[in-house]
Amino acid sequence: MTRLFISLYFASAFLSPLIPVHGVDRGNFKTCQQSSFCRRCRAMEPSNSAYELLLNTLKVETSSVEAEMVNTRNFARFKFQFYALIDGTFRMKISELNPIKPRYEVQDALVGEPLLEKLELLDRTAEKVSIKCGPNSATITAKPFRVDLHDQNSLVISANDRGLMKFEHYRLKTPQSDVEEGGEVEHVPVVVDGDLGDEDGAWEESFKSHHDSKPHGPSAVAMDFSFPASESIYGIPEHADSFSLKSTVDTDPYRLYNLDVFEYELDNPMALYGSIPFVIAHGAASSVGVFWHNAAETWVDIKSKGGEGSSVVGGAAAGVVSSIVNLVSGGSEGGGGQEGSRARSNVDARFMSESGLIDVFFLMGPKPLDVSRQYAKLTGTAAFPPYFAFGYHQSRWNYNDQEDVKNVDESFDEHDIPCDVIWLDIEHTSGKRYFTWDKVKFPNPKEMLDHETAKGRKMVAIVDPHIKRDGGYFLHNDAEANDYYVKNKDGKIYEGWCWPGSSSYLDFFDEKVMDYYSARYLFSNYVGSTEDLHIWNDMNEPSVFNGPEVTMPKDCLHSGGLWEHRDVHNVYALMHVKATMDGLLKRTDGRLRPFILSRGHFAGTQRFAAVWTGDNAAEWGHLRISIPMCLSLSIAGIPMCGADITGFFKFPTAELFIRWYQAGAFQPFYRSHSHIDTKRREPWLMGDEALRLSREALRIRYSLLPFWYGLARQHEVTGAPYMRPLWYHYPTERATFNIDSEYLLGDSLLVHPVTEAGARYVTVHFPGEGKDIWYDYFTFERMPEGATQIPVTIEKIPVYQRGGSIVVKKERIRRASSLTHNDPFTLVVALDAKNEASGMIYLDDGQSYEYRDGKYIELFLNFANDKFTSRVVNVNPQYTTKERLEKVVIVGIAANYTKAEVECQEFGKVLVDCVYDDQTQVLVIRKPWMNMGSPWSLQLLK
Repeated sequence: MTRLFISLYFASAFLSPLIPVHGVDRGNFKTCQQSSFCRRCRAMEPSNSAYELLLNTLKVETSSVEAEMVNTRNFARFKFQFYALIDGTFRMKISELNPIKPRYEVQDALVGEPLLEKLELLDRTAEKVSIKCGPNSATITAKPFRVDLHDQNSLVISANDRGLMKFEHYRLKTPQSDVEEGGEVEHVPVVVDGDLGDEDGAWEESFKSHHDSKPHGPSAVAMDFSFPASESIYGIPEHADSFSLKSTVDTDPYRLYNLDVFEYELDNPMALYGSIPFVIAHGAASSVGVFWHNAAETWVDIKSKGGEGSSVVGGAAAGVVSSIVNLVSGGSEGGGGQEGSRARSNVDARFMSESGLIDVFFLMGPKPLDVSRQYAKLTGTAAFPPYFAFGYHQSRWNYNDQEDVKNVDESFDEHDIPCDVIWLDIEHTSGKRYFTWDKVKFPNPKEMLDHETAKGRKMVAIVDPHIKRDGGYFLHNDAEANDYYVKNKDGKIYEGWCWPGSSSYLDFFDEKVMDYYSARYLFSNYVGSTEDLHIWNDMNEPSVFNGPEVTMPKDCLHSGGLWEHRDVHNVYALMHVKATMDGLLKRTDGRLRPFILSRGHFAGTQRFAAVWTGDNAAEWGHLRISIPMCLSLSIAGIPMCGADITGFFKFPTAELFIRWYQAGAFQPFYRSHSHIDTKRREPWLMGDEALRLSREALRIRYSLLPFWYGLARQHEVTGAPYMRPLWYHYPTERATFNIDSEYLLGDSLLVHPVTEAGARYVTVHFPGEGKDIWYDYFTFERMPEGATQIPVTIEKIPVYQRGGSIVVKKERIRRASSLTHNDPFTLVVALDAKNEASGMIYLDDGQSYEYRDGKYIELFLNFANDKFTSRVVNVNPQYTTKERLEKVVIVGIAANYTKAEVECQEFGKVLVDCVYDDQTQVLVIRKPWMNMGSPWSLQLLK
């Protein structure tokens, strides 16, 4: 939800940059040129690095290399640390050796302190040191400083290869060597850069009517990374742009700064609600990742051969375009890197942050799945969603009252439409006071929730971080009395404007505040809530309507003044959802899995919350861009992603409404949401055809809930996202590198949503280069190889199943997913060229954490030599199920079988009938009826 241009709330002089009704006001948001630290970093010339390691200080330990570093221009000194980590990854940290004040190190993005691995010293000379860890090695060159990382014998990443490193140490504005402190003279090491002047915004800066005091002066850090073995680069969400990152030679860099952007534009690098400073660079030979562990405002320059030029969203790339010679301002010279490496590197990235440390993780792959696993070991996998989370969510700003909620609920049943969750936006509260209910509109919330629970449904309520400044509001009074609020630069409580009017913001970087806030979710504190009420954390960038760039001033203070907001801005939302997760766990003593949705996000957010793409519009372009936006989030560790179905702003045509429901059915998070000023758009209000086809899309989604749930389990174990780009499983196929109009779900389904008005054809690229077979998911027709024009009617959803995969379904569609728990399965077995296929089923109670104690069943399914077998993977499962196998559909089988012999522990051997269609080459086996919790086999007989 975003701001309205409504005088009802803000007819006040406090709102200096009012937000326009239509379209983003770009003047409210900085460009790189308007950001002094971005200007300074970007103005650096390549191959002119000032940084050197002092190898006479070098220490090689069991798992690390450490040395002092010096800036040869101003003689500032730094501490260099390089670590070997488990799973073939490396970490590099550069910090001030003797800082005037501490530099902020990001907290809570990592799942824990990374585990070290033993390294081997390969070589040590007066110029460099080389180490090895597993199959990977690193060479650290002293002068000029550079780090080269090799996979086997191939150079895959170079840090500071172009010599664009920058580390602005803390310093005193007026140079002096002695500072009086408490009556004593304290020696302070002072080093001053001659190229820093007041006019450059180093010590203070203004944007529009807002002034940033910068009490600690310039503090930017930056470094460039080259990827000689890669051809394209992806990641750094969140941006409404193509999946393959574009070259920023002639544009602003990509910006990572959590912002509430009204009606964001498409196909540009402007900052949005979340910031994940992580990239995957990919080439036909390998994939690698770089995670820039920094929470400050960050700009990222990209040189990408694969991403140059305009967006390729909407179709497959014909090939890889020509190489770009320069990155931003440089020529072909490098920073003293390996001979010829600059000429070979088609992909470069340069990260530039306003403050913090240089703290970088190098993920060495070499396969995309390896990079996902390595990143997941650092930042964690997504919170395992409860089963209902993959169902359909119905939201609006706002459902008016309890009667409105009841009518919407009953209308889903009346029109035979499945739905799992009904959402409540801010109007359900008492005057925008969170953890309260409007006593007139929602007089008995527990009764309302119990009604939904009795029907198998859940509810979600919004809880934002801004706190209404009201003496009659318990939360505000507690926050003021106990010093829980963020402070302004003068140490007084910061006041901004948001939905309630005058608001203050909880300081989630204080442990006392985290404990207090999480306790608000206890049933005794959040009166009217139940365990079936889940939470939506919105506006947590944080959004401040009258703040600079619609957010909190950078010189606000956290943790008793220890950190400025500039240091921690991009992790504010992370801390918010962490506190929410802790609270939802506490309310059931850690028994039940919560569901949380967050708009703001950073690396690690996936451990607590799902994410959506924010306040989009009912336009075809926003439907189109939802695919690359969710792909970018997926590979950056946040797999539970979706867009507001049919668009938050404006009103969709019937065709767009249908196509969005169809597309959303094949994205992880499936929610319809709309603006308070738009017409109601529940499916039964959109005309007969829209009702019929949106209902059909929803029924398809519900049939596949076991498939989605299996993807969630696979992600938890391996780190692999639910949505995957084609190159994830076809890494050598260059034709897939720029495709973001279609994607894979797991390794089984290929989805190409229709995203253009009046489309009669879509061009689908079937990967595999003739080695894989693809079948139409609905008709079982075998598809041709490569890029193919597919005719589409308004009913057609282009979805295809890979030969060699098994898709798990439940075909009895009920009003909510909880009512299908004991329903039988259908297995769709699509055969490959060897007449084989494999897959998995994951079963647990769908709601608790008991699976961590062994209360689950994981089945490996395999079809080979005309025999279908199921094997229980986990040893001594503590879980039992009533679910049975109702139907097996074998696709692409050439022989006519009339019988199948079923063998299982429950009833031994029995024969069941088969029905074969020689036109479609599909064999159907009905009601073999084995229990899915134990091993079984099914042998085909002629």
